[in-house]
Amino acid sequence: MSHADFVHLHLHTEYSLLDGACRLDRLMDKAHELKFSSLAITDHGVLYGAIDFYKTAREKGIKPIIGCEVYVAPGSRLEKKSAGGGRDVYNHLVLLAKDETGYKNLIKLATAAHLDGYYYKPRIDKELLAAHKEGLIALSGCLASEIPEAILKEQLPKAREALDWFKQTLGAENFYLELQNHGIPEQAKVNRLLIPWAKEFGLKLVATNDVHYVEKGNSHAHDCLICIGTQTQLADVKRMTYVPEQFFLRSAEEMKARFSETPEAVLNTLEVAEKCNLEIEFGKLHYPVFHPPEHFTREGFLRKLLAEGLHRRYGIHARAEGQEFIVEQIDDARALPTFTPTAEQIANPQSAIRNLDDPAVAAAIKAVMDRLQLELKVIEKTDFISYFLIVGDFVRYGRDHGITCVARGSAAGSIVTFLLEISNVDPIRYGLLFERFLNPERVNPPDIDIDFADDRRADVIEYVRKKYGNDSVAQIITFGTMGAKSVVRDVGRVMGLSYGDCDRLAK
Repeated sequence: MSHADFVHLHLHTEYSLLDGACRLDRLMDKAHELKFSSLAITDHGVLYGAIDFYKTAREKGIKPIIGCEVYVAPGSRLEKKSAGGGRDVYNHLVLLAKDETGYKNLIKLATAAHLDGYYYKPRIDKELLAAHKEGLIALSGCLASEIPEAILKEQLPKAREALDWFKQTLGAENFYLELQNHGIPEQAKVNRLLIPWAKEFGLKLVATNDVHYVEKGNSHAHDCLICIGTQTQLADVKRMTYVPEQFFLRSAEEMKARFSETPEAVLNTLEVAEKCNLEIEFGKLHYPVFHPPEHFTREGFLRKLLAEGLHRRYGIHARAEGQEFIVEQIDDARALPTFTPTAEQIANPQSAIRNLDDPAVAAAIKAVMDRLQLELKVIEKTDFISYFLIVGDFVRYGRDHGITCVARGSAAGSIVTFLLEISNVDPIRYGLLFERFLNPERVNPPDIDIDFADDRRADVIEYVRKKYGNDSVAQIITFGTMGAKSVVRDVGRVMGLSYGDCDRLAK
């Protein structure tokens, strides 16, 4: 199959929340249809669409280019003020990862932007970019970027100075001047200067289309999405708008026609795509490892903790010897979940409930020990010993430091989690199934949901980071998606319908 001789390097997916409207499945179908060999993702200030995008592109035989349209603070990212209020606290800049180093640097930039630089938007600054420039290619960006903005304000020396800074910092081979043409007069004005400057500064031009939706006909739907995001109505005169029917996934032919005066800018997109060859490795686990105290193996230490748990939970005095637990005595058989005392034991409780030879006591102890051995076999076979030791360790740390924490969900089906005091529910007493939690047929990491008091959660995370290493701790994000009913209500509001009408339609 012959490929199109153009690559889109500036594209916003649905992960540019309430701004981009490119659904990944439809986007890749269209890109495949238009014969694109590569495609870039450059969501605003974030990378959370990167992995979905990467996998979806690969499935369609398209090379994914992972990038980000970052927000750059005019001075320091740590300064939280603006001269004129609002818009002048950041500029846009497109960054693309050439390789794994570039991808890791993009992650560092996006993280720092949210943690240190957040002011209206997650912002980086030039100091941060210079420190994490390895493996990155930058495009000069849209009208909201530093160089075009300076040109439009007639601040040509400032524009040239910024252009030179990017060239010197990133290297001429990693900085491209971006031409856009959405029929906006300001873009024509910017392009008229960028084209000769490229020659003068020894830089190359690239043509981009700022893609926000897949098909030309999606323009109106995208307009409604912008209204939802900015809480305005279509009828509002002063609201944020995009020029209609321009920000879609254009074909290579359309791009060549729009940039007929600078055909090299279209072809240079292929050169950029050739430089970007990021390989992301999947399926490799970055599990932390539990280091037991001296003279203990991990298995041995887990069994020692479980023996202590047997005493705490059931009053069973047992010691771990190799693969076995030797039961030495019991405080009170009535603590055992399956023990039912006989009339004689009720009449003479003291001796009977401590007698290991009593058939009812022995049977109740056996029920606990059999369940424990069964679970241990599965845990050892599936190689999750470290997992249980680590979870038990940080839950104990939390409790020792007065932080409320308790497990919920299928973890309550395990006697091991009960004995390690990860959960507080006795699975034998309530007939809970261990197989729902961990099943040798389906070796997925067991999912232990633990609720921590939210004002102290950070303390536990910090403890785990310090003890087991930063690279073994990840925090997850959840996305709220727009359900059908809420969309009908939102779109109705945007179109100026009354609440009653929207509600009736939604129902």
